[in-house]
Amino acid sequence: MKKIEIIIPRERIHNANSILNKFGIRDEMSFYQINGSREKTEFTSVPVGRSNIMYTPKYGGRTKVEALVEDSVVKKLVEELLNKLTTGSVSDGKIFVYDGYEVYDIGSGKKTELNI
Repeated sequence: MKKIEIIIPRERIHNANSILNKFGIRDEMSFYQINGSREKTEFTSVPVGRSNIMYTPKYGGRTKVEALVEDSVVKKLVEELLNKLTTGSVSDGKIFVYDGYEVYDIGSGKKTELNI
């Protein structure tokens, strides 16, 4: 079992969700909005109020998707995500893959099997 974290621009969450669903990952995922430093990415300055002051945001919004994936599909899933989510930009995002999971039931305090 592996944990995959996908950090992408907010507007691509539907594409990522479609790809995860294609691989049978529906109930084993969650996503949330995050903000982080984007010093190496491309920015567009935005006007502030009615003045001529322009503001270049230092932090940008992204969506972080977390999913639990069977070892047998990780490589194909990552390849599909890389192919479908890229625009060739530095700010397309990142995919992290983590090994080894132990699951504990909070109610009983016992180690359990992960049911996917």
